[in-house]
Amino acid sequence: MSLVVVGTVAFDAIETPFGKTDKILGGAATFIGLAAGKLEVKTKIVSVVGGDFPQEHIDLLNRQGVDTSGIKVIPEGKTFFWSGRYHNDMNARDTLVTELNVLADFDPVLPESYKDCTFLMLGNLTPQIQKRVIEQLPVRPKLIVMDTMNFWMNTAWDDLMEVIGMVDVLTINDEEARQLSGEYSLIRAARKIIGLGPKFLVIKKGEHGALLFNKDSVFFAPALPLEEVFDPTGAGDTFAGGFIGFLAKTGDISFENMKRAIIFGSAMASFTVEKFGTEGLQALSNGELNERIRIFSEMVQFDIELD
Repeated sequence: MSLVVVGTVAFDAIETPFGKTDKILGGAATFIGLAAGKLEVKTKIVSVVGGDFPQEHIDLLNRQGVDTSGIKVIPEGKTFFWSGRYHNDMNARDTLVTELNVLADFDPVLPESYKDCTFLMLGNLTPQIQKRVIEQLPVRPKLIVMDTMNFWMNTAWDDLMEVIGMVDVLTINDEEARQLSGEYSLIRAARKIIGLGPKFLVIKKGEHGALLFNKDSVFFAPALPLEEVFDPTGAGDTFAGGFIGFLAKTGDISFENMKRAIIFGSAMASFTVEKFGTEGLQALSNGELNERIRIFSEMVQFDIELD
């Protein structure tokens, strides 16, 4: 099963109450690709970087099992850069710098070897770009997962609605679900959003876990309580990578298997937040991941006798 990931490969500079970094490897496609690669899924990235992007970062992705032949390098350009500062509760952050650079003119072209993908993950980009990627595929993938954000709800509503109607799974956070649906209740919000076209909806709630919906059912997975959280950047993208990576590895897109995929995504995200940037994912072993999955299983499992 092959997975194509479309999204940003970027530089981040991060400041949290526990420290700060200079420019480090970041970007949605980077976290998604690394997470899926940990599940030994044939993962291919479509993105764009500038001539300032180090070869060592490309080599790292390749070593982690990610095909980077779809990353276009603009030699005279500069790579997308984001800088942010997190507050003490780590749920709030201030964006200090956003430099689109080569991303401003990003027009993704899928290599021929990418066009037979079985799974497609559309990272958070303009809806127009997400649509163009889907339209380049001669055969519809088995599953298309899309991430988006409130910025596109504010600036590209009609295009966003069109693309949402073209995908199978939409992943957003709880604030975005309320804005997209106009409903405060997440149950009502999910019902409205699924009515827009997706068969499944994942609502990410950060440190409070994640919800999975289809038209008939709902599943909730908590987040793993952690002693230390250093950097939440990339946690949502790592979650998405673990989620679609597990589905691609198993080839099963049923609601029951998506429940397992939610757990895998949550477990992987828990490693990301324990280190800065991609460091936690890079060093992650199968044994460590399996142990954390076991902890998740024990945390949500219980016996009860009812009269």
